[in-house]
Amino acid sequence: MTGPSHPAPPGASAPTAPGTSAPTAPGAAFTGLTDLASRALGASVVAANDELFASRENLINPGEAAFDPQAFGHKGKLYDGWETRRRRDAGHDWAVVRLGAPGVVRGVVVDTAWFRGNYPPNVSVEAAHVADYPDAAALADAEWTTLVGRTDCAGDAKNYYAVEDPHCWTHVRLSIYPDGGVARFRVHGEALPDPRFLTGTIDLVAADNGGRLEQTSDAFYSSPAQIILPGRARHMGEGWENARRRGGGNDHAVFALAAPGTVRHVEVDTGYYVGNAPGWVRLSVADARGSDLDTAAWTDIVAKRPVVPDTRHRLLVEQAVEGTHVRLDVYPDGGLSRLRLWGEVSASGRALAEDRWRRARP
Repeated sequence: MTGPSHPAPPGASAPTAPGTSAPTAPGAAFTGLTDLASRALGASVVAANDELFASRENLINPGEAAFDPQAFGHKGKLYDGWETRRRRDAGHDWAVVRLGAPGVVRGVVVDTAWFRGNYPPNVSVEAAHVADYPDAAALADAEWTTLVGRTDCAGDAKNYYAVEDPHCWTHVRLSIYPDGGVARFRVHGEALPDPRFLTGTIDLVAADNGGRLEQTSDAFYSSPAQIILPGRARHMGEGWENARRRGGGNDHAVFALAAPGTVRHVEVDTGYYVGNAPGWVRLSVADARGSDLDTAAWTDIVAKRPVVPDTRHRLLVEQAVEGTHVRLDVYPDGGLSRLRLWGEVSASGRALAEDRWRRARP
């Protein structure tokens, strides 16, 4: 099997000093990485100093913010976001997000959609690494590191800030100056779980274990990054759907595994894809250590086979081979809601995970 093209390095951007940031144009490379702050990954907003007009929890909801010009409540206009009251004293407002998985942050997006006369003119972002599940009081005493220094923020816009910091974080704090509203807060990066949880049989491609999308042929309707999120999809919009293919060939997606390992059985879930499921699928793995995906050898673990709509397919692999990446081919096109690759991290893969975890700790 011919290997897919090797993607550009995730989060590639102009070099900056650690702990500094710079706004980037829409479509910044880091937005293709996992949103570590997404509720779909298990993140939560654990604290905020003020949320009088709109709830802090809205910050991390999946999807774009909605707006109803006729929606008002007793406290004023209802916004799909986080909004604080007008500050009449010194200081600023803030909210703390527990990431869905510990990870290295490559960039953040502060989305002020629909906030036009009430957005914060400046923002900053800090991060902390705190063990276990601390409450708000414990987080207040944590050691915080600046990822995005205080910088300008535009209203009714997605504000992109690249981050150059190699450390692994568990919590991030968004500060707004002096007050105002933010619709969504995205924290894109690479999940880096504690390697003590990478034991036994695990889902080697799961986003919360560190799996990530590296390449896809088509993400017209939705990205294949969604098919490695936790849980089952609740509807078709939570999976991968490509455009209808009118020419030859087929669509595919390539994922990096959480750590080098061996897949034993897989789940290919076409749930909610009824008239737009693939006709056939194929799964292959490659070991890109010491090479790249352009030259790595790909080995089928599930040869091309038919699948049916709206069904969770559980399949044993045809051969057990160690790899670092998996390629999913769908023929000729079509959508999936979830992909699971159950197997074990190898001894060498575990050593790599432990070394990276150790080096990334702040």
